[in-house]
Amino acid sequence: MYQNEISKEEVAALELIQFEGPIQLIDSMEAFEREIDQIALQPVLGFDTETRPSFKKGKVYPTSLIQIASVDQAWILRVNRIGYPGPLLDLLSGEIPMKIGLGLQDDLRRLRADYQFEPDGFLDLQNYVQAFRIDEKGLKKISGIVLNRRISKSQQVSNWDADLLSEAQLRYAATDAWICLMIYNSLRASIK
Repeated sequence: MYQNEISKEEVAALELIQFEGPIQLIDSMEAFEREIDQIALQPVLGFDTETRPSFKKGKVYPTSLIQIASVDQAWILRVNRIGYPGPLLDLLSGEIPMKIGLGLQDDLRRLRADYQFEPDGFLDLQNYVQAFRIDEKGLKKISGIVLNRRISKSQQVSNWDADLLSEAQLRYAATDAWICLMIYNSLRASIK
């Protein structure tokens, strides 16, 4: 049903897709308390993290952002500002909502280095796509195969600890979480 692989050239020829819905930036406890109940109500969420890039060998920064997305809403949690409040840890360690991401091993290891908790309810697309005989591991290529669209990675190494995040950074961050959910939903729909 899906092709096993896709070339960089094939991906480059695809139409660009990004999250176009509303993005809630959560950079204070007030904003967190206003939004957490709405986030927790979602049965399935796209998930990703961003960390300030390090250009020195061995230098690793704590997580800057946790991005969470439903089909039509994205939340950018600046954990470098708000830390890890109890309800966020409950979300990250609960079976529900299910959290869909890609390459989660690194994200979760870094999150656990920031704050000790036991993650649960995560599904890694890198493993999930194997059941569909997709051999690719990167988000751009998996998106190309499953959704026939490409995503931009132009903001990947920007400063996620900056005082103000640009609109381009926010769209990129929201898209990375949202596209995981879109891929998962598309794969699930193809089974039916």
